[in-house]
Amino acid sequence: MASKGDVSQVQLQIQQDWANREYIEVITCSIKKIADFLNSFDVSCRSRLATLNERLTSLERRVEYIEARVC
Repeated sequence: MASKGDVSQVQLQIQQDWANREYIEVITCSIKKIADFLNSFDVSCRSRLATLNERLTSLERRVEYIEARVC
């Protein structure tokens, strides 16, 4: 038969296990949020860079056209 000390030790271990699981859950959720943010940031940056690239290409064409007309 288990003594009162053994039961309280088991209860303490169970409480610590739940605390550890909650801590791991918080960390997991935080990592997921960071990953979601980074993915969103990546998509946003790629889109903005693509837009800038299109603008630069257009400006380069205009400069080439103007240079050809001047020379």
